[in-house]
Amino acid sequence: MSSTAGEVLKCKAAVAWEAGKPLVIEEVEVAPPQANEVRVNILFTALCHTDVYFWEAKGQTPLFPRIFGHEAGGVVESVGEGVKDLQPGDHVLPVFTGECGDCLHCKSEESNMCDLLRINTDRGVMISDGKSRFSIKGQPIHHFVGTSTFSEYTVVHFGCLAKINPAAPLDKVCVLSCGISTGLGATLNVAKPKKGSSVAIFGLGAVGLAAAEGARISGASRIIGVDLNPARFEEAKKFGCNEFVNPKDHSKPVQEVIAGMTNGGVDRSVECTGSIQAMISAFECVHDGWGVAVLVGVPNKDDAFKTHPMNFLNERTLKGTFFGNYKTRTDIPGVVEKYLKKELELEKFITHTVPFAEINKAFEYMLKGESIRCIIRM
Repeated sequence: MSSTAGEVLKCKAAVAWEAGKPLVIEEVEVAPPQANEVRVNILFTALCHTDVYFWEAKGQTPLFPRIFGHEAGGVVESVGEGVKDLQPGDHVLPVFTGECGDCLHCKSEESNMCDLLRINTDRGVMISDGKSRFSIKGQPIHHFVGTSTFSEYTVVHFGCLAKINPAAPLDKVCVLSCGISTGLGATLNVAKPKKGSSVAIFGLGAVGLAAAEGARISGASRIIGVDLNPARFEEAKKFGCNEFVNPKDHSKPVQEVIAGMTNGGVDRSVECTGSIQAMISAFECVHDGWGVAVLVGVPNKDDAFKTHPMNFLNERTLKGTFFGNYKTRTDIPGVVEKYLKKELELEKFITHTVPFAEINKAFEYMLKGESIRCIIRM
């Protein structure tokens, strides 16, 4: 065990005291891990749009003060009772969803939606005892999606940690904790395009670019990027996109435009926007007989998906995916190996790097639309 095991640690953390206000670097106390928990020294973390969305608190129950962050890489400092597969010194990626290993989902080869450790954005405490492991002068600070990586030390359930090859640079592979794996897996694990096929990617943010990267790795010959912002098209070429469609440039529905470009429709489509209209377009633009559309974006709670049943009867397939169908502990280490083997390029996702003291700059880059991923050095 580490020399600090069992002790309360003091460290720096970026605390969100209220919605939309700059984070404040504070000294926090981090309690030791309890049963089935692990305390991790975070070395690099990235900013994902999900952090910004919940920091703004424009569509959910606000929960403050809170330590955000869920894309990161670090080293195990100490482990709690019952943790068998991790020990101090192990390199890990904390992930917002987990793999307990015991529930029906974890035992199924087809699902990664763990009953125990599935994402819960409203929970600001640890599962085991309903308490926070963070505090400032006795005041509890809320956790975020079980990870809270905007802290030099954090406590995570062991099932939400992917143990990875220590040869992997944490400042690169930390981006695999959320959006990049989500988009990549949506293509590789769910859409599964064949070599030489055509793929339409709806939305060219970080997740969409990762979906395009998956299509590139798969050997798709036509990768059509669809976005309302033409400024994204040049960047998307680095990820394999070789054709582009802006729905605003056409008087007819974009699914009809794509069908006209591809002799009846693309072989696969991946939707990464959360727009219900983009979801419908992504489904209706795939070819009848064999086309598969995969939905990744999270819609508004009041949205309804509407399409004619004949689209299904004509043998189009509609699928959804959660975290790219990757199991945290079983599969993510293998994605890291893809990077180490140079099959997967991560550097092109990283547009900025800032020191922890300047974490608010990462938010500025994201809000201005200038960042795919900003790495924060702890």
